[in-house]
Amino acid sequence: MLNNSPYVRRPASVTRVMGTVLAALVPAIGAYVWQFGPAILGQLLLATLTALACEAAMLAARGKPLRLFLTDLSVVVTAWLIALAFPATAPWWLVVSGTAIAVVVAKHLYGGLGQNTFNPAMVAYAVMLVAFPALMSQWPSALPDAITSATPLDALRTGLREAGASVASVRADGSVFGSLAGRGWEWLALAYLIGGLLLIQQRIITWHIPVGFILALAAISGAFWLADSARYASPVFHLAAGGSMLGAFFIFTDPVSASTTPRGKLIYAAAAALLVYLIRVFGAYPDGVAFATLLMNILVPLIDMKTQPPVFGHKGDNKV
Repeated sequence: MLNNSPYVRRPASVTRVMGTVLAALVPAIGAYVWQFGPAILGQLLLATLTALACEAAMLAARGKPLRLFLTDLSVVVTAWLIALAFPATAPWWLVVSGTAIAVVVAKHLYGGLGQNTFNPAMVAYAVMLVAFPALMSQWPSALPDAITSATPLDALRTGLREAGASVASVRADGSVFGSLAGRGWEWLALAYLIGGLLLIQQRIITWHIPVGFILALAAISGAFWLADSARYASPVFHLAAGGSMLGAFFIFTDPVSASTTPRGKLIYAAAAALLVYLIRVFGAYPDGVAFATLLMNILVPLIDMKTQPPVFGHKGDNKV
């Protein structure tokens, strides 16, 4: 074993990288089944089959080799992220439509793998949420209830609109809430955290975006919570609820649409956290991960341009 450079590293193929991402999502899928039932498994299968079919159709239309791109697992990652981001009780056609939009519009109309400006899974989520807000707002309750309900974030927003309501009173009256955030959702957030740490350990992603996002969201929500804990939920609630952990490790870290420079990743993550919080608390939607992702995707070229580290051997003021 070498203790000093140079090091010889194995080339990381797209298939290996995407396979590791899929493996990192398995703990979250297991937690989902445990807490909310097996409906997510059918949704994963439906999204995967739809994604592969759309991918094959677009590759054939563009004259690209089918086997090479269908076996790299990238479109399967998109399908799994869509399935996990959509309510497991969503009608089949909603999942099919969202997946088709992600693959055909957000991916291939921009040039295919590695060319998309926006995160395909979040494009699908945002389009379906705007088009069918009611269907995208009904999530399965934790077992043994086995009924649909709003997410903890949505339930909190709705409850706080009542006169004299506080965070404590809303959480006390709502069966959807658990110890930290929502019943079942805390375990799901922990599972995403475990999978995300695997991605960091395997060097599929770097620590900058997850740590930057988590710390920034905790700091922003903590400031509001300390100022008025009756009206604003704690940092723990915001980190354990909704798509915070999914976004931190699997969405904002998309290697194509996210920032790529070390300092840029921290800026990108902190700005995304700010947008997520503002949308959750003051916006029209209970969770802001999808919209924050798409808005930050627009700013990525500017962030990367302004945070480029100096060329090796040259002096520069923008050292990382």
